[in-house]
Amino acid sequence: MDGNGLTYVIGDIHGCADLLDRLLTQIEEHRAGRPRHLVCLGDYVDRGPDSARVIATLRRLQDREPDRVICLMGNHEAMLLGALSGADEPLWLFNGGRTVLASYGVSRVDQLPRGDLDWIAALPTLHEDAARWYVHAGFRPGRPAPDPDPNQRLWIREPFLSADYDFGKHVVHGHTPVRSGRPEVRRHRTNLDTGAVFGGALTAGVFTPERGPALAFLQVS
Repeated sequence: MDGNGLTYVIGDIHGCADLLDRLLTQIEEHRAGRPRHLVCLGDYVDRGPDSARVIATLRRLQDREPDRVICLMGNHEAMLLGALSGADEPLWLFNGGRTVLASYGVSRVDQLPRGDLDWIAALPTLHEDAARWYVHAGFRPGRPAPDPDPNQRLWIREPFLSADYDFGKHVVHGHTPVRSGRPEVRRHRTNLDTGAVFGGALTAGVFTPERGPALAFLQVS
């Protein structure tokens, strides 16, 4: 991405398509015609009622603005791919996979649309710009950033959450729902998973190209 305009970063969506639509509208109103980039931090599927529509919305945005819309993989996308490979289907179904099948009107993971499966499989696990790292879960403290292990980027909680470690750039992540329903802002990281699928808000952080905390947070609930 180039360094012009604001960057809006959306936390875990989990099939909450109505909230996503409303947050995207709020982002458009907030940007007021200014250039913008959009980064989504993963976990588009599972648990919520309309994973199919979330994927359709994000794919449409990317098709329209491929250089300004970045969608990262989350651990729930990884679980879906594991189910597709036959390795971890019970894990995926236990963690909300049945709601994905229902949203597409199918009964098995291999019946999901091939285009959507290919899109999910191609999602990156990391994005960066001059000021920040963007990742679903986080990095292992003490390792050179970015963490080279994609599994850690998708799944880590501790010791990332409690270490207060400087990775050289601010880390913007999701994955671990914040019980307060408000974004968690620390010196070296910002957590934007505010538990939308558990009755909390869906949150977007608004960042300028300069280093520093979010300019603002947008929320819908």
